[in-house]
Amino acid sequence: MTTSQTTALPLTAGTWGFDPFHSSVNFTIRHLGISKVRGRFDKLDAELVVGETLADSRITATVALDSINTGNTDRDAHVRASDLLDVANRPTMSFRSTRLEGAGEDWTMEGELTIGDVTRPISFEVEFGGVVDVPMDGSRHAGFEATGEIRRSEYGLTFAPGLLGEVVKIHLDVQFIAPQEG
Repeated sequence: MTTSQTTALPLTAGTWGFDPFHSSVNFTIRHLGISKVRGRFDKLDAELVVGETLADSRITATVALDSINTGNTDRDAHVRASDLLDVANRPTMSFRSTRLEGAGEDWTMEGELTIGDVTRPISFEVEFGGVVDVPMDGSRHAGFEATGEIRRSEYGLTFAPGLLGEVVKIHLDVQFIAPQEG
């Protein structure tokens, strides 16, 4: 991972566990150019490794593409089919960070997004929500919100130009749990 800054993240160093119960990956795409279809992926896994510096820190994530949920089962079945996501041949979407920079609440995360056999660069604007100790169990959670976008055609997802928009906007809300001490 490269970075132009060598400052540390405002988090305890170590591997932060993913909190799937308080995290989501959502998307928006235009339909017919006149409205937006919104959806999410229900199966997401991620890992945050906080190093002593930003250069030593990284985030990885994997999304099961068959977990798409737009609130319409017929549409979801079609999106999973071979003419769109083709989940039989492209079961996952994965992300690996390559650069982190920022301070306070506002960060930028660059990385590589892979869908099937296509890997392309992507950039996310990240808002650091902060860190809090959960009263019920004493665990320490950190929250982040990230937004970015991809162009479908760059990943070979070319079905129905004009019917479906080229740009897919991605919105993530994620929580990570601090490493256990000891």
